[in-house]
Amino acid sequence: VQLQASGGGLVQPGGSLRLSCVASGSISSINVMGWYRQAPGKQRELVARIRSVGSTNYADSVKGRFTIGRDNAKNTVYLQMNSLSPEDTAVYYCNLDQLSRSYWGQGTQVTVSS
Repeated sequence: VQLQASGGGLVQPGGSLRLSCVASGSISSINVMGWYRQAPGKQRELVARIRSVGSTNYADSVKGRFTIGRDNAKNTVYLQMNSLSPEDTAVYYCNLDQLSRSYWGQGTQVTVSS
């Protein structure tokens, strides 16, 4: 299983970005896909995740600003990020959990700065 993330970049405070992550390989129909982030000097933390049936979880810090979605036919997960603040600056990692294993993408940098 491989995960390829894209969509990071530099954005001004209050701006928006959309991250995408495509999973390839042997993908189970039952899985959880999600996004984590790691800021400099901090531990990696959950941002949002979505199950194959569509239920979601969000970190309190992003509720109301970020929206996670997925396209099961394309094995793709998205993260729409609105009202970005400098505190959202981090490397964002795509994650796939299935069959008791966890897979990670390479990470994409999101920088929020004026």
